[in-house]
Amino acid sequence: MVTDPIVSFYSGGVDDRGRTLQSILEWSDDRLESVHDYIQWVFPTTTPSGINPWAPLVTDVTIAAFKSSPLRDRLRAALDRMLTFYGLARATDATGLVAIAIDRNRFERRAANWLTPGNHNHLRLTRIMQSMWALGLESEAAALQRCLLNDIDKGAGAKRITRETVAYWRTALPREGG
Repeated sequence: MVTDPIVSFYSGGVDDRGRTLQSILEWSDDRLESVHDYIQWVFPTTTPSGINPWAPLVTDVTIAAFKSSPLRDRLRAALDRMLTFYGLARATDATGLVAIAIDRNRFERRAANWLTPGNHNHLRLTRIMQSMWALGLESEAAALQRCLLNDIDKGAGAKRITRETVAYWRTALPREGG
């Protein structure tokens, strides 16, 4: 039987440094900011990372496993932790519509950390969107993209991010219908 390292990690196993998903999600904001090799495990994609080229990639096996509720629930928990880190929040309405928006109680304090031109967190946010999409949480990925392009770029973060970053965010997800 082939063991997928991402499925193993999300099922309670460890990454290549011996860390569990739960332990990473319990880190302080300062630690999430200063450590750079966890994001590829917590939000894996189909594309190798330049920062952590040894991190596993999403495969068909990974995608099939993430069709199960427990793994998707853990992925949502990881998303929620990172949204808190960025001063954002996720909500789902009674119809199941997912929204991600600025958390007015945390945003300005947290934005001071990441909402600057060329900040590495902009690429992390791109990775998070791509990972959510690849692992079957398209609604959450699209909600994050909408928040970044509308609430951040055209609102609270105007002139604090580069056009290059906006282009990455805009093209992070496949276009509808194609």
